[in-house]
Amino acid sequence: MSLKIGDTAPEFKLFNTLKKEVSLSECRGKNVVLLFYPFAFSGTCTKELCYVNGNYALYNELNAVVFGISTDSVFAQIRYKQEQNLTFELLSDYNKDVSLKYNSLYDDFIFGTKGVTKRSAYIIDKEGKIQYIEILEDAGKQPAYERIERCLQGLI
Repeated sequence: MSLKIGDTAPEFKLFNTLKKEVSLSECRGKNVVLLFYPFAFSGTCTKELCYVNGNYALYNELNAVVFGISTDSVFAQIRYKQEQNLTFELLSDYNKDVSLKYNSLYDDFIFGTKGVTKRSAYIIDKEGKIQYIEILEDAGKQPAYERIERCLQGLI
C-alpha cells in the first residue's frame, strides 16, 4: 500500500547510534524528517547527510527532528556518524521493516544487492501526519532540500 500526504505515518522502533531504541511516537509535538539512504560511506549518501548536517540549525529552528535511516547495521551507522561528525541521529533498519512500510526499498540495487533502502524523504508533522513524500528511483540524485525546507516552514 502506498503512503500519501495526509496519511498517519507508520509507527516504528529502530536502534540509533547509541544502541538505544527510538520510536516515531516519541517525537510527537515536533516535526520529523526521515531521510532514507542506501549505504553509509557511499558518495551521494555522504553528500546528502553532510548537506543536512551543515544546515541542521535551520531544521532546529523549524522544530524538526532529523533521522537518517538505512539498512546498514547499527555498528556501521555508529562508525559513519563518527567519521562524518553528524549531529543528527542515524537509525538502523537492518531488518528492512521500516523501509518497506515507507515504500523505500529497492528490489534490485547495484552489485546484485537486494533490499537496499531507496533514497527518500518524508516529513511528518507534530500530529504524526505525513506532509511531504519524495522517493527517488535514481540513487545518484538527492532530495529537493528547498522543497523540504519550505514544507517545514509551512508547519511552524
